[in-house]
Amino acid sequence: MKKFGEDKYIAHLSIDCVIFGYQDKELKVLISKFKFGKGSWSLPGGYILKTEGIDKAASRILKERTGLENIYLEQFRVFGDENRIASSQYREIVKSELSKFDEQRFTSDVTDWMTSRFVCIGYYALVDINKVAPQAGEFDEYLEWRSIKDIPEMIHDHGEILTVGLEALREHLDQKLLGFNLLPETFTMREVQQLYEAVYNRSFVITNFQKRLLDLNVLERLEKKYTGAANKAPYLYRFRK
Repeated sequence: MKKFGEDKYIAHLSIDCVIFGYQDKELKVLISKFKFGKGSWSLPGGYILKTEGIDKAASRILKERTGLENIYLEQFRVFGDENRIASSQYREIVKSELSKFDEQRFTSDVTDWMTSRFVCIGYYALVDINKVAPQAGEFDEYLEWRSIKDIPEMIHDHGEILTVGLEALREHLDQKLLGFNLLPETFTMREVQQLYEAVYNRSFVITNFQKRLLDLNVLERLEKKYTGAANKAPYLYRFRK
């Protein structure tokens, strides 16, 4: 019998990840259909080995779920409410269904450990959706990309973690040029504007937006993008190295 092995992890400390991608002019998030609890959804996450740092743990968890390495990761908040998980409506459901799943592996001591109060370190990640091969973890039925406008009810406080992660992305978008991780290597001004509009969920006036972005002095203008259409060909841009 293979033990769960909770003794190899740091107790009461976990990581949850908000994985953002951009596709079809929509900002999307990779979420998990949780095996336990009817219709439950969660953020991809995991525990931290005693032998690894938290950034390394976050990278490992992301690689396990996306198949990608060298993902852009940003730690955005620690969630440490005294009632976190311990008072969640999902706690007893998870305990009960884990024991049914494998009663020898998930003993009462293990399920008590897994559903006790955990302080969660929140990270957000930016990925190219086209390069992601979602991999379900042990407790995932499957992983799915969902529009930020179409997020179902999530377990514990994962809805709050996602909301705060989105707020952090919005705050950092200009400051750290995070759009680079969601756009192709070259793009038009209209394409980068569409990304901003998807992230902020609002429209921008093209002239004001273009001036604002060019004033940051972070873009390099390239040749024009000729499409054969009658309209004026737009310039291509890329972020300065």
